[in-house]
Amino acid sequence: MYSDAKKQFSTIRDLLRFAVSRFNEAGLFFGHGTHNAYDEAAYLILHSLHLPLDTLEPFLDARLTSSEMDSLLHILERRVTERIPAAYLTHEAWLGDFRFYVDERVIVPRSFIAELLREQLSPWVEDPETVTSALDLCTGSGCLAILMAQAFPNAEIDAADLSPDALEVARRNVTDYGLEKQIRVVQSDLFGNLGEQRYDVIISNPPYVNAPSVAALPPEYRHEPELALGSGDDGLDATRAILREAPKHLNPGGVLVVEIGHNRDALEQAFPDLPFNWLETSSGNEFVFLLTLEQML
Repeated sequence: MYSDAKKQFSTIRDLLRFAVSRFNEAGLFFGHGTHNAYDEAAYLILHSLHLPLDTLEPFLDARLTSSEMDSLLHILERRVTERIPAAYLTHEAWLGDFRFYVDERVIVPRSFIAELLREQLSPWVEDPETVTSALDLCTGSGCLAILMAQAFPNAEIDAADLSPDALEVARRNVTDYGLEKQIRVVQSDLFGNLGEQRYDVIISNPPYVNAPSVAALPPEYRHEPELALGSGDDGLDATRAILREAPKHLNPGGVLVVEIGHNRDALEQAFPDLPFNWLETSSGNEFVFLLTLEQML
């Protein structure tokens, strides 16, 4: 199939049509940065050809060299046959305008907290300049810690994760952004290695997929670290531990922000006495909660 394509195709337009057809035929799952076959095919082609990711039209009828055709067909074939998320094939993921290095040691960044950090957690954080200490718990690739450094320029930030492999990726991203003096990368099982450190802001995108959902995940998700996805039968094991320990690590007036996927109902049933503040995101107000220290006491 792919050898026939090489013989018959010559332009980016040819390859784009071919890729969309193959992706749809294979029933690929899209959820790691794109949401449909066309966008994913366009991204993989533009990235592989070192072209601007937001500019396709002028290049559609450009003829491909033999080596370019070989490279593109190889990456498209891997996407279809191995069901590898595009981010792992290109070793990059985007949150807004921020690019991060990723590989299979970390989950592909996709967090609603990134949206909230663009607004500096307003109105819950009244003056971002006064935030002097912050924690990104379960940091993975370090992406949210880096976004926190942009949101709170005066904050010393800890980026903590249990996985040594994930922390290697986080260090690479921190270095890429020149933030080694502002962000400290720490190996820690949740708060376990953070001592008595207290913070003005704690954010976390912890594992939150429940056991039935883990069992039903599409093949693309099987390439991600299992440690970063599942969290017990109901998906709340990590969140329970965070809620239990966070008050010991927040300064007065400090805030805790946690992403919990589709577990809002289960969480509210498990903690009926906590006055969760559900933050509005692009997909609604069911996925990220905020609590102040005082609300948890």
